[in-house]
Amino acid sequence: MKKYYPRIADTILEKKLRSKGAVLVEGPKWCGKSTTCEQQAKSAVYMQDTETREQNIALAYTSPRTFLNQEPPFLIDEWQEAPILWDAIRYEIDKRDEFGQFILTGSVTPLTEQAKKEIKHTGIGRITRMKMNTMSLSESNDSNGTVSLSELFKGMPIAATCGNTLQDYAFILCRGGWPKAIGLEEDIALEQAKDYYEQLINVDFSKAVNGDYSKIKLERLLKSYARNLSTPASKALLLRDIKTGNDDSFNEKTLDKYLNALNDLFVIKDIEAWNPNIRSKAKIQNSPIRHFCDPSIATASLRIGPKDLINDLKTFGLFFESMCVRDLSVYSERLDGDVFHYRDSNGLEADAVIHLKDGRYGLIEIKLGRSDDIEEAAKHLKKLAGLIDTQYMNPPSFLLVITAKNTAYKRADGVYVVPLGCLTF
Repeated sequence: MKKYYPRIADTILEKKLRSKGAVLVEGPKWCGKSTTCEQQAKSAVYMQDTETREQNIALAYTSPRTFLNQEPPFLIDEWQEAPILWDAIRYEIDKRDEFGQFILTGSVTPLTEQAKKEIKHTGIGRITRMKMNTMSLSESNDSNGTVSLSELFKGMPIAATCGNTLQDYAFILCRGGWPKAIGLEEDIALEQAKDYYEQLINVDFSKAVNGDYSKIKLERLLKSYARNLSTPASKALLLRDIKTGNDDSFNEKTLDKYLNALNDLFVIKDIEAWNPNIRSKAKIQNSPIRHFCDPSIATASLRIGPKDLINDLKTFGLFFESMCVRDLSVYSERLDGDVFHYRDSNGLEADAVIHLKDGRYGLIEIKLGRSDDIEEAAKHLKKLAGLIDTQYMNPPSFLLVITAKNTAYKRADGVYVVPLGCLTF
Protein backbone atom coordinates (compact mmCIF):
# COMPACT_ATOMS: atom_id res chain seq x y z
CA MET A 1 0.00 0.00 0.00
CA LYS A 2 1.40 3.37 -1.08
CA LYS A 3 2.27 5.81 1.71
CA TYR A 4 -0.20 8.63 2.28
CA TYR A 5 1.45 12.03 2.31
CA PRO A 6 -0.56 14.43 4.50
CA ARG A 7 -2.12 17.23 2.48
CA ILE A 8 -2.88 20.83 3.33
CA ALA A 9 -6.39 20.02 2.13
CA ASP A 10 -6.82 17.62 5.10
CA THR A 11 -7.33 20.50 7.53
CA ILE A 12 -9.51 22.46 5.11
CA LEU A 13 -11.77 19.44 4.50
CA GLU A 14 -12.08 18.69 8.21
CA LYS A 15 -13.14 22.27 8.92
CA LYS A 16 -15.66 22.33 6.08
CA LEU A 17 -17.21 19.04 7.21
CA ARG A 18 -17.83 20.65 10.58
CA SER A 19 -19.58 23.60 8.98
CA LYS A 20 -21.85 22.14 6.25
CA GLY A 21 -23.84 19.02 5.43
CA ALA A 22 -21.72 18.17 2.40
CA VAL A 23 -18.38 19.16 0.89
CA LEU A 24 -17.70 19.11 -2.85
CA VAL A 25 -13.96 18.64 -3.50
CA GLU A 26 -12.94 19.65 -7.04
CA GLY A 27 -9.63 19.60 -8.86
CA PRO A 28 -7.60 18.00 -11.63
CA LYS A 29 -7.53 14.25 -12.14
CA TRP A 30 -4.73 12.43 -10.31
CA CYS A 31 -4.23 15.26 -7.79
CA GLY A 32 -5.24 12.99 -4.90
CA LYS A 33 -8.82 14.07 -4.17
CA SER A 34 -10.18 10.57 -3.58
CA THR A 35 -7.28 9.46 -1.38
CA THR A 36 -7.46 12.62 0.70
CA CYS A 37 -11.22 12.30 1.15
CA GLU A 38 -10.86 8.63 2.11
CA GLN A 39 -8.87 9.68 5.17
CA GLN A 40 -12.01 11.24 6.68
CA ALA A 41 -14.82 9.23 5.06
CA LYS A 42 -16.50 6.38 6.96
CA SER A 43 -18.01 4.86 3.82
CA ALA A 44 -17.47 5.33 0.10
CA VAL A 45 -18.71 4.53 -3.40
CA TYR A 46 -16.71 5.00 -6.61
CA MET A 47 -18.99 5.94 -9.48
CA GLN A 48 -16.41 5.22 -12.20
CA ASP A 49 -15.61 1.70 -10.97
CA THR A 50 -16.30 -0.34 -14.11
CA GLU A 51 -17.53 -3.37 -12.14
CA THR A 52 -20.20 -1.48 -10.17
CA ARG A 53 -20.78 1.67 -12.24
CA GLU A 54 -24.06 0.66 -13.90
CA GLN A 55 -25.42 -0.83 -10.69
CA ASN A 56 -24.60 2.29 -8.67
CA ILE A 57 -26.04 4.67 -11.24
CA ALA A 58 -29.23 2.59 -11.47
CA LEU A 59 -29.66 2.61 -7.68
CA ALA A 60 -28.98 6.35 -7.52
CA TYR A 61 -31.84 6.99 -9.96
CA THR A 62 -34.34 4.39 -8.73
CA SER A 63 -33.84 4.90 -4.99
CA PRO A 64 -31.51 7.79 -4.12
CA ARG A 65 -32.45 7.59 -0.42
CA THR A 66 -31.33 3.95 -0.31
CA PHE A 67 -28.16 4.87 -2.19
CA LEU A 68 -27.34 7.60 0.35
CA ASN A 69 -28.10 5.45 3.39
CA GLN A 70 -24.45 4.89 4.38
CA GLU A 71 -22.36 5.77 7.43
CA PRO A 72 -21.36 9.46 7.30
CA PRO A 73 -19.25 11.05 6.11
CA PHE A 74 -20.22 9.13 2.94
CA LEU A 75 -17.79 9.69 0.05
CA ILE A 76 -19.27 9.69 -3.47
CA ASP A 77 -16.33 9.75 -5.85
CA GLU A 78 -17.04 11.42 -9.24
CA TRP A 79 -20.63 12.19 -8.24
CA GLN A 80 -21.42 13.79 -11.61
CA GLU A 81 -21.92 10.29 -13.08
CA ALA A 82 -25.38 10.49 -11.46
CA PRO A 83 -26.40 14.19 -11.35
CA ILE A 84 -29.70 13.35 -9.67
CA LEU A 85 -27.70 12.82 -6.48
CA TRP A 86 -27.15 16.58 -6.06
CA ASP A 87 -30.77 17.37 -5.18
CA ALA A 88 -31.13 14.10 -3.27
CA ILE A 89 -28.17 15.03 -1.09
CA ARG A 90 -29.57 18.51 -0.51
CA TYR A 91 -32.89 17.01 0.60
CA GLU A 92 -31.19 14.41 2.82
CA ILE A 93 -29.11 17.11 4.52
CA ASP A 94 -32.27 19.07 5.32
CA LYS A 95 -33.92 15.92 6.64
CA ARG A 96 -31.01 14.87 8.87
CA ASP A 97 -30.16 18.43 9.95
CA GLU A 98 -26.55 17.49 10.74
CA PHE A 99 -23.19 18.62 9.38
CA GLY A 100 -20.53 16.35 7.90
CA GLN A 101 -22.83 13.92 6.09
CA PHE A 102 -21.36 13.68 2.57
CA ILE A 103 -18.12 14.22 0.66
CA LEU A 104 -18.36 14.57 -3.13
CA THR A 105 -15.45 14.65 -5.56
CA GLY A 106 -15.33 15.82 -9.15
CA SER A 107 -12.61 16.21 -11.78
CA VAL A 108 -14.78 18.01 -14.30
CA THR A 109 -17.33 20.79 -13.90
CA PRO A 110 -19.28 20.76 -17.20
CA LEU A 111 -22.54 18.84 -17.15
CA THR A 112 -24.66 17.75 -20.10
CA GLU A 113 -27.82 19.69 -20.81
CA GLN A 114 -29.85 16.73 -19.55
CA ALA A 115 -27.81 16.65 -16.35
CA LYS A 116 -28.36 20.35 -15.80
CA LYS A 117 -32.12 19.76 -16.06
CA GLU A 118 -31.88 17.17 -13.30
CA ILE A 119 -30.40 19.68 -10.85
CA LYS A 120 -33.07 22.02 -9.51
CA HIS A 121 -31.24 23.65 -6.60
CA THR A 122 -27.83 25.27 -6.12
CA GLY A 123 -27.05 23.58 -2.81
CA ILE A 124 -26.28 26.91 -1.13
CA GLY A 125 -26.26 26.53 2.64
CA ARG A 126 -26.01 22.75 2.41
CA ILE A 127 -23.08 21.96 0.10
CA THR A 128 -19.80 23.88 0.31
CA ARG A 129 -16.95 23.67 -2.20
CA MET A 130 -13.19 23.39 -1.92
CA LYS A 131 -10.44 23.15 -4.51
CA MET A 132 -7.50 20.77 -4.50
CA ASN A 133 -4.42 21.02 -6.68
CA THR A 134 -1.41 18.83 -7.23
CA MET A 135 1.06 18.56 -4.34
CA SER A 136 3.15 21.52 -3.27
CA LEU A 137 6.81 20.98 -2.37
CA SER A 138 5.88 21.14 1.31
CA GLU A 139 3.41 18.26 0.85
CA SER A 140 5.77 16.10 -1.23
CA ASN A 141 8.58 16.64 1.32
CA ASP A 142 10.66 18.54 -1.26
CA SER A 143 10.47 21.61 1.00
CA ASN A 144 11.63 21.39 4.60
CA GLY A 145 8.97 23.92 5.64
CA THR A 146 11.32 26.00 7.79
CA VAL A 147 9.82 29.32 6.62
CA SER A 148 6.06 29.76 6.80
CA LEU A 149 3.98 32.40 5.08
CA SER A 150 2.06 32.73 8.35
CA GLU A 151 5.25 33.93 10.03
CA LEU A 152 5.98 36.36 7.21
CA PHE A 153 2.52 37.88 7.63
CA LYS A 154 3.44 38.45 11.29
CA GLY A 155 6.79 40.04 10.37
CA MET A 156 8.78 37.42 12.24
CA PRO A 157 12.55 37.04 11.66
CA ILE A 158 13.78 34.09 9.60
CA ALA A 159 16.98 32.08 9.30
CA ALA A 160 16.87 28.82 7.36
CA THR A 161 18.56 26.76 4.66
CA CYS A 162 17.62 23.93 2.32
CA GLY A 163 19.71 21.51 0.30
CA ASN A 164 17.84 21.68 -3.01
CA THR A 165 20.04 22.25 -6.06
CA LEU A 166 19.01 23.70 -9.41
CA GLN A 167 19.05 20.14 -10.75
CA ASP A 168 16.70 19.08 -7.95
CA TYR A 169 14.22 21.81 -8.83
CA ALA A 170 14.39 20.86 -12.52
CA PHE A 171 13.50 17.27 -11.67
CA ILE A 172 10.74 18.23 -9.20
CA LEU A 173 9.22 20.54 -11.81
CA CYS A 174 9.20 17.90 -14.58
CA ARG A 175 7.96 15.20 -12.20
CA GLY A 176 5.14 17.44 -11.02
CA GLY A 177 3.09 17.24 -7.87
CA TRP A 178 1.18 14.11 -8.88
CA PRO A 179 0.84 11.89 -5.78
CA LYS A 180 1.51 8.74 -7.80
CA ALA A 181 4.92 10.13 -8.80
CA ILE A 182 6.17 10.93 -5.31
CA GLY A 183 8.82 8.60 -3.97
CA LEU A 184 9.38 6.71 -7.22
CA GLU A 185 12.68 6.24 -9.04
CA GLU A 186 13.41 9.31 -11.15
CA ASP A 187 12.81 7.78 -14.58
CA ILE A 188 9.52 6.21 -13.49
CA ALA A 189 8.41 9.38 -11.66
CA LEU A 190 8.94 11.43 -14.81
CA GLU A 191 6.59 9.14 -16.75
CA GLN A 192 3.56 10.15 -14.64
CA ALA A 193 3.16 13.65 -16.11
CA LYS A 194 3.56 12.21 -19.62
CA ASP A 195 0.80 9.69 -18.87
CA TYR A 196 -1.46 12.47 -17.58
CA TYR A 197 -0.85 14.44 -20.78
CA GLU A 198 -1.67 11.46 -23.01
CA GLN A 199 -4.85 10.75 -21.05
CA LEU A 200 -5.84 14.39 -21.40
CA ILE A 201 -5.43 14.70 -25.16
CA ASN A 202 -6.81 11.25 -26.01
CA VAL A 203 -9.65 10.72 -23.53
CA ASP A 204 -10.55 13.43 -21.01
CA PHE A 205 -10.73 16.40 -23.37
CA SER A 206 -12.79 14.39 -25.84
CA LYS A 207 -15.36 13.63 -23.14
CA ALA A 208 -15.49 17.29 -22.11
CA VAL A 209 -16.37 18.44 -25.63
CA ASN A 210 -18.38 15.36 -26.68
CA GLY A 211 -15.72 14.33 -29.19
CA ASP A 212 -15.95 17.60 -31.14
CA TYR A 213 -12.29 18.60 -31.30
CA SER A 214 -9.05 18.31 -33.26
CA LYS A 215 -6.33 16.48 -31.37
CA ILE A 216 -3.68 18.26 -33.44
CA LYS A 217 -5.12 21.70 -32.61
CA LEU A 218 -5.41 20.77 -28.94
CA GLU A 219 -1.76 19.74 -28.84
CA ARG A 220 -0.76 23.01 -30.52
CA LEU A 221 -2.77 24.95 -27.95
CA LEU A 222 -1.14 23.11 -25.05
CA LYS A 223 2.31 23.69 -26.56
CA SER A 224 1.53 27.38 -26.99
CA TYR A 225 0.38 27.58 -23.39
CA ALA A 226 3.62 25.93 -22.33
CA ARG A 227 5.78 28.29 -24.38
CA ASN A 228 3.92 31.25 -22.88
CA LEU A 229 3.77 29.99 -19.32
CA SER A 230 3.91 32.75 -16.68
CA THR A 231 3.13 35.45 -19.28
CA PRO A 232 -0.04 37.40 -20.17
CA ALA A 233 -0.21 35.76 -23.61
CA SER A 234 -3.22 37.07 -25.52
CA LYS A 235 -5.79 34.97 -27.32
CA ALA A 236 -4.50 36.41 -30.59
CA LEU A 237 -1.04 35.05 -29.83
CA LEU A 238 -2.44 31.62 -28.94
CA LEU A 239 -4.45 31.59 -32.17
CA ARG A 240 -1.36 32.40 -34.24
CA ASP A 241 0.42 29.42 -32.70
CA ILE A 242 -2.46 27.07 -33.45
CA LYS A 243 -3.47 28.04 -36.98
CA THR A 244 -1.49 27.12 -40.08
CA GLY A 245 -1.67 28.83 -43.45
CA ASN A 246 -5.12 30.16 -44.32
CA ASP A 247 -6.91 27.87 -41.90
CA ASP A 248 -10.03 29.75 -40.76
CA SER A 249 -11.71 26.81 -39.06
CA PHE A 250 -10.05 27.54 -35.73
CA ASN A 251 -11.25 31.00 -34.72
CA GLU A 252 -11.57 32.83 -31.41
CA LYS A 253 -14.93 31.18 -30.71
CA THR A 254 -13.35 27.73 -31.10
CA LEU A 255 -10.39 28.80 -28.98
CA ASP A 256 -12.77 29.89 -26.22
CA LYS A 257 -14.44 26.48 -26.40
CA TYR A 258 -11.09 24.73 -25.94
CA LEU A 259 -9.98 27.04 -23.14
CA ASN A 260 -13.31 26.65 -21.33
CA ALA A 261 -13.02 22.87 -21.53
CA LEU A 262 -9.44 22.94 -20.20
CA ASN A 263 -10.60 25.20 -17.38
CA ASP A 264 -13.55 22.91 -16.60
CA LEU A 265 -11.12 19.99 -16.44
CA PHE A 266 -8.91 22.01 -14.05
CA VAL A 267 -5.97 21.69 -16.49
CA ILE A 268 -5.27 25.42 -16.75
CA LYS A 269 -5.31 27.84 -13.85
CA ASP A 270 -4.77 31.41 -14.99
CA ILE A 271 -3.97 34.01 -12.33
CA GLU A 272 -6.11 37.15 -12.34
CA ALA A 273 -4.83 40.70 -11.88
CA TRP A 274 -4.70 42.46 -8.51
CA ASN A 275 -6.20 45.95 -8.52
CA PRO A 276 -4.96 47.94 -5.52
CA ASN A 277 -5.41 51.62 -4.74
CA ILE A 278 -2.16 53.17 -5.96
CA ARG A 279 -0.76 56.68 -6.18
CA SER A 280 0.17 56.46 -9.83
CA LYS A 281 -1.21 57.33 -13.24
CA ALA A 282 0.03 54.01 -14.60
CA LYS A 283 -2.65 51.76 -16.06
CA ILE A 284 -2.97 48.38 -14.35
CA GLN A 285 -2.76 45.49 -16.83
CA ASN A 286 -5.78 43.25 -16.30
CA SER A 287 -4.79 40.35 -18.56
CA PRO A 288 -4.55 37.01 -16.73
CA ILE A 289 -1.20 35.24 -16.46
CA ARG A 290 -1.15 31.82 -18.12
CA HIS A 291 -0.52 28.79 -15.90
CA PHE A 292 -1.27 25.08 -15.88
CA CYS A 293 -2.54 23.46 -12.69
CA ASP A 294 0.91 21.84 -12.60
CA PRO A 295 4.00 22.96 -14.56
CA SER A 296 4.84 19.35 -15.46
CA ILE A 297 2.00 19.54 -18.02
CA ALA A 298 4.08 22.17 -19.81
CA THR A 299 7.21 20.00 -19.92
CA ALA A 300 5.15 16.99 -21.01
CA SER A 301 3.50 18.95 -23.84
CA LEU A 302 6.89 20.20 -25.08
CA ARG A 303 8.52 16.79 -24.50
CA ILE A 304 11.37 18.23 -22.47
CA GLY A 305 13.05 17.02 -19.29
CA PRO A 306 15.22 18.28 -16.43
CA LYS A 307 18.40 18.55 -18.52
CA ASP A 308 16.60 20.65 -21.12
CA LEU A 309 15.59 23.13 -18.41
CA ILE A 310 19.12 23.35 -17.06
CA ASN A 311 20.35 24.13 -20.58
CA ASP A 312 17.70 26.86 -21.08
CA LEU A 313 17.59 29.00 -17.95
CA LYS A 314 15.19 31.54 -19.45
CA THR A 315 12.53 28.87 -19.97
CA PHE A 316 13.43 27.30 -16.63
CA GLY A 317 12.85 30.66 -14.93
CA LEU A 318 9.32 30.96 -16.33
CA PHE A 319 8.48 27.36 -15.47
CA PHE A 320 9.95 27.79 -11.97
CA GLU A 321 7.73 30.83 -11.51
CA SER A 322 4.71 28.70 -12.42
CA MET A 323 5.72 26.04 -9.89
CA CYS A 324 6.03 28.73 -7.21
CA VAL A 325 2.59 30.12 -8.10
CA ARG A 326 1.11 26.62 -7.79
CA ASP A 327 2.63 26.23 -4.32
CA LEU A 328 1.52 29.70 -3.26
CA SER A 329 -2.02 28.85 -4.40
CA VAL A 330 -2.00 25.72 -2.24
CA TYR A 331 -0.60 27.56 0.77
CA SER A 332 -2.97 30.51 0.39
CA GLU A 333 -5.98 28.15 0.55
CA ARG A 334 -4.82 27.13 4.02
CA LEU A 335 -4.47 30.80 5.00
CA ASP A 336 -7.92 31.71 3.62
CA GLY A 337 -6.49 33.82 0.82
CA ASP A 338 -6.10 34.08 -2.94
CA VAL A 339 -3.19 34.56 -5.34
CA PHE A 340 -3.11 37.36 -7.91
CA HIS A 341 -0.46 39.13 -10.02
CA TYR A 342 0.31 42.80 -10.60
CA ARG A 343 1.52 44.48 -13.79
CA ASP A 344 1.17 48.06 -14.94
CA SER A 345 1.91 50.18 -17.99
CA ASN A 346 5.17 51.45 -16.44
CA GLY A 347 6.61 47.94 -16.36
CA LEU A 348 6.26 47.54 -12.61
CA GLU A 349 5.18 44.06 -11.55
CA ALA A 350 4.78 41.49 -8.81
CA ASP A 351 4.74 37.88 -9.99
CA ALA A 352 2.35 36.99 -7.18
CA VAL A 353 0.25 38.76 -4.57
CA ILE A 354 -1.21 36.74 -1.71
CA HIS A 355 -4.30 38.57 -0.48
CA LEU A 356 -6.02 37.24 2.64
CA LYS A 357 -9.71 37.65 3.39
CA ASP A 358 -8.87 39.86 6.40
CA GLY A 359 -7.25 42.45 4.11
CA ARG A 360 -3.58 41.58 4.71
CA TYR A 361 -1.44 40.93 1.66
CA GLY A 362 2.13 40.19 0.62
CA LEU A 363 3.96 41.17 -2.58
CA ILE A 364 6.14 38.51 -4.20
CA GLU A 365 8.71 38.29 -6.98
CA ILE A 366 10.15 34.99 -8.22
CA LYS A 367 13.72 34.52 -9.49
CA LEU A 368 15.99 31.52 -9.98
CA GLY A 369 18.62 33.24 -7.89
CA ARG A 370 21.18 35.44 -9.70
CA SER A 371 22.25 38.22 -7.32
CA ASP A 372 21.42 40.94 -9.87
CA ASP A 373 17.96 39.47 -10.41
CA ILE A 374 17.25 39.35 -6.68
CA GLU A 375 18.39 42.95 -6.32
CA GLU A 376 16.17 44.10 -9.18
CA ALA A 377 13.22 42.14 -7.79
CA ALA A 378 13.63 43.74 -4.37
CA LYS A 379 13.68 47.21 -5.94
CA HIS A 380 10.47 46.44 -7.87
CA LEU A 381 8.73 45.27 -4.72
CA LYS A 382 9.79 48.32 -2.71
CA LYS A 383 8.72 50.66 -5.49
CA LEU A 384 5.30 49.00 -5.77
CA ALA A 385 4.89 49.07 -1.99
CA GLY A 386 5.67 52.79 -2.06
CA LEU A 387 2.85 53.41 -4.53
CA ILE A 388 0.16 51.83 -2.37
CA ASP A 389 -2.29 54.47 -1.20
CA THR A 390 -2.38 53.61 2.51
CA GLN A 391 -5.23 56.06 3.02
CA TYR A 392 -7.50 53.43 1.46
CA MET A 393 -5.72 50.13 2.17
CA ASN A 394 -3.13 48.64 4.48
CA PRO A 395 0.55 48.62 3.54
CA PRO A 396 1.87 45.16 2.51
CA SER A 397 2.56 42.76 5.38
CA PHE A 398 5.74 41.60 3.66
CA LEU A 399 7.85 41.81 0.52
CA LEU A 400 9.28 38.47 -0.63
CA VAL A 401 11.61 37.17 -3.33
CA ILE A 402 11.31 33.39 -3.83
CA THR A 403 14.43 31.76 -5.26
CA ALA A 404 16.00 28.42 -6.16
CA LYS A 405 18.97 29.13 -3.89
CA ASN A 406 19.76 27.57 -0.51
CA THR A 407 19.53 30.31 2.15
CA ALA A 408 16.56 32.20 3.57
CA TYR A 409 17.21 35.63 5.08
CA LYS A 410 15.82 39.11 5.57
CA ARG A 411 17.65 41.91 3.80
CA ALA A 412 18.57 45.17 5.46
CA ASP A 413 15.77 46.88 3.49
CA GLY A 414 13.22 44.47 4.97
CA VAL A 415 12.72 42.31 1.87
CA TYR A 416 12.64 38.57 2.58
CA VAL A 417 14.59 36.21 0.31
CA VAL A 418 13.41 32.61 0.67
CA PRO A 419 14.16 29.42 -1.31
CA LEU A 420 11.06 27.56 -2.51
CA GLY A 421 12.55 24.52 -0.76
CA CYS A 422 12.13 26.25 2.64
CA LEU A 423 8.60 27.53 2.14
CA THR A 424 5.31 26.30 3.58
CA PHE A 425 2.00 27.83 4.64
